[in-house]
Amino acid sequence: MSDLVPLIGEPLALDLVNTRSFAGDLLVRPADLLAWWEQEADRLPEAVPAQAGADDLAAVRAVREQVARALDHVRRGERPPSADLEALNRAQRAAPAIDEAVWDGEAVTLVRRREGSPGLRLAACLAEDAARLLADPAIARIRTCEAEDCVMLFLPTHPRRRWCSPTRCGNRVRVARHYQRHKVR
Repeated sequence: MSDLVPLIGEPLALDLVNTRSFAGDLLVRPADLLAWWEQEADRLPEAVPAQAGADDLAAVRAVREQVARALDHVRRGERPPSADLEALNRAQRAAPAIDEAVWDGEAVTLVRRREGSPGLRLAACLAEDAARLLADPAIARIRTCEAEDCVMLFLPTHPRRRWCSPTRCGNRVRVARHYQRHKVR
């Protein structure tokens, strides 16, 4: 993964889209995917596998592009491309989730499981999260960071939030403003 730390903590679908940053793509190699997966592990039902292949990376990157295009349209109140919605649905069907009845030693419990390779399961989970986000009225509140060279998306928890991260872009913008105010002419 690049030296940049990906922005995480937004809705999962936004975190995925945010792996495309102003500095480049943070999901270039299967190892990059595993590193990002590890950072998001507490929010994903799938355990991080020991390894991932090029097909796994391709499945997740395809979902990322479909989510990005659909989000771009829906945020503006426009119809998303049908091909992207269909592709997100196909990604979910490629690794359908079932609630498996399992005896845990004391009672029957339900464990959600998906079939398929690690990448297909992750892509399905991300597509499912994206579908929920696309259907959520909160999508209209998603913003792009106001820092000049940042493309990150975020769902503000406070109406005055302007940057993807106060420590990432917020500090950079404030320092630049301070420098402009105090530079010797």
